[in-house]
Amino acid sequence: MLNVKEYLPFLIPLIIFQFALLFYTLYHIFTHKTYKRGSRLLWVVIVVIGMEFIGPILYFLLGKED
Repeated sequence: MLNVKEYLPFLIPLIIFQFALLFYTLYHIFTHKTYKRGSRLLWVVIVVIGMEFIGPILYFLLGKED
């Protein structure tokens, strides 16, 4: 059986980084009005559904105009 306590020192920083990246991405989406591709609603949906690193990374690679 898998013992989760052994993996906590690795998982806790990873989860904190994941949520920090998610919140920073959502903050950036809501404070900017223009995007390379898509609209604000599209990027919010992509970021929230792809919450695990993929959504925010896609936004910063494809959607961020700065």
